[in-house]
Amino acid sequence: MFLRRLMGLFSVDMGIDLGTCNTLVCVKGQGIVLNEPSVVAVRKGTNQVLDTANGKAVGIVAKEMLGRTPGSITAIRPLKDGVIADFDITEAMLGYFIRKVHGNRGLAHPRVVISIPSGITAVEKRAVFNSAERAGARRVYLVPEPKAAAIGAKLPIFEPTASMIVDIGGGTTEVAVMSLADIAICTTLRVAGDDMDEAIINYMKRTYNLMIGPQTAENVKIQIGSAAPQEEEGAMEVKGRDMISGLPRRALIKAEEVREALKEPVGHIVDAVLQTLEHIEPELAADLVDNGLYTVGGGALLRGLDNVLGKATGLDVKIADDPLTCVARGTSEYLDHLDEWRETLESDEDEF
Repeated sequence: MFLRRLMGLFSVDMGIDLGTCNTLVCVKGQGIVLNEPSVVAVRKGTNQVLDTANGKAVGIVAKEMLGRTPGSITAIRPLKDGVIADFDITEAMLGYFIRKVHGNRGLAHPRVVISIPSGITAVEKRAVFNSAERAGARRVYLVPEPKAAAIGAKLPIFEPTASMIVDIGGGTTEVAVMSLADIAICTTLRVAGDDMDEAIINYMKRTYNLMIGPQTAENVKIQIGSAAPQEEEGAMEVKGRDMISGLPRRALIKAEEVREALKEPVGHIVDAVLQTLEHIEPELAADLVDNGLYTVGGGALLRGLDNVLGKATGLDVKIADDPLTCVARGTSEYLDHLDEWRETLESDEDEF
């Protein structure tokens, strides 16, 4: 026990937004120090992380390999729908990120605050605990993503008034209403940014007989994707493989076509927001008339989504400042107040 406390004096505690698409790591007093894709490249048939001239094939290096690897290498995204799909690869990825931030500190191991979707099962939580511990964490605390996102967006969740957050990540969408430092109601939807990319891939197959990869689909979404008509709408050249001839080909897709492709996943997100609002207490609903709702996560940047949500709910919809980092900034706040707030967090065991 004494040795553990002594080693703790030399450790760098960190907060981790363990996302389906990206992992962000923050350090107490420094803010976000790492932001890399949640991707690992391994030798096919093994869990051996690939070595490259630039170091281990994790994060940015591995993402560049997605869809471009030879038969002997596999680029893997070990998280799916916001939870761990491949335990061993997640452990390798977390270990790499923790070592990269923590540096060479010998026996010192950090305490780690990790954000998780609020709707995951006990088995899925245990997988997060185990992965982080085996990756080098001394103590692991879990915080629900909606709470971390709301704190990162500077919403007044500690006050007796309703704060509503719609967190659209890569694998999950979390819709939550909070008051007095806790979640009053939350809906977790396993439809998010990845499903938008998949919808674009399927549209290109149906309409153009063109097979494109997930990175191309993501670029289309970012460049010309929208949920509602925009004043300026362009088009984009897309390259892929012709499904009939099997040869490389290009096609021109218009913004309105992308919007049509995204209609279904956007509709699911709107339905989740409406469903959540239908089940909140009347006084909380009354607060939201004045307070509105905030969108965070990468999906919040989809053009026109705030207008679609506003029209469907009648509420004032605001995009949080720097929505991509809200959850990570929230975990950073938990780090800053860890001794004070740790009783409100789920932990792998009691702190000594």
